[in-house]
Order: sequence, then C-alpha cells, then structure tokens
Amino acid sequence: MSKYNETEIIRQLQDPSTQRQAFTEVVRAYSEQLYWQIRRMVFSHDDADDLLQNTFMKAWDNLDCFRGEARLSTWLYRIALNESLNFLNRRRAENHLSIDDADAALLNRLESDPYFDGDETQKMLQKAIMTLPEKQRIVFNLKYFQELKYEEIADILGTSTGALKASYFHAVKKIEDFFGRND
Repeated sequence: MSKYNETEIIRQLQDPSTQRQAFTEVVRAYSEQLYWQIRRMVFSHDDADDLLQNTFMKAWDNLDCFRGEARLSTWLYRIALNESLNFLNRRRAENHLSIDDADAALLNRLESDPYFDGDETQKMLQKAIMTLPEKQRIVFNLKYFQELKYEEIADILGTSTGALKASYFHAVKKIEDFFGRND
C-alpha cells in the first residue's frame, strides 16, 4: 500500500484476513501526529510514548467498536485525548496535587526533559498554554498545532463548533496577554 486511503483501510480493518496489515498502516499514518498531541498535554517524551502505545492498543482492542460513523483519525484522537486526560488525572490524584500544582509540575518536567529542544520562545509558548483552562488548552493544541478544522475538533470533543471557536478565541487572547506581560 503506497498511499493511505482511509476508506480502503477501514474496509481492510473489518476483514480479519487484512486487519493486522491495515492496522500497521494506521499506526504508520497517525503515530507522529498523535504522539505530538499527547506530548503537548503531558510534556514528557517517555510518558507520551507510553500513552501513544496505550492509544494504539486500545484502538486495536476496540476495532470492532469502530463503526465508521466518524473519521478514523477522529476516533484515534478521542482515544489519545482520553488516555492523556486519564493519565493526568491519575498523576494529580497520586501526588495529591491541585490542578495548578500539577500544571506547574508538568512545566518543570518540560523544562528538564532531555528531548525538549525548543528555544526560549517555544518554552514561553508552552508556559502560556499551561495557564489556559484544560478545555481551552486542548482546543488550542488541536487547532494551532494539529491544524484541525473546527468540525473535526467538534467531533473529537463532542461539542459545537461555535463553542470551540469561542474557546480558541479566548485561548489565543490569553496567550497574547501572557506574552505581553512577560515580554
């Protein structure tokens, strides 16, 4: 298979004789973008790597639940998002941290992560993103970094495009204000 064709892949995923090969194509097609979506939420390379594997394992285990009503990418993003949120909530609970303390701890992990190769501006952007409420942070990451359309984000998050546009607008404004205060 040279070019990824979602319709064909979905057909192959439903056929037990081609399922494994088709899933390999899915992993190849979506690994990088899902990795970065997860990484922007958990910041640590190792945690993102583990969560990416969990995402694909959960997708594989639940292939029979995928009905093709949404795009495959939407389904995978939703699994990755849920895995990331569950991980963050577990981490907060294990460490008995408030959301603000947990966010500060995440930022410290970003700065000490040997795989983070961003410059000072990228670090500032990540700090600004950390100041956003969780939903705005998710919307911002999906729109800004993943360049998803509002309709795709609405499918992933199960919300309206109007609400997403408002969340994104407020997130951008808060990030601009953060840069204005820390310039």
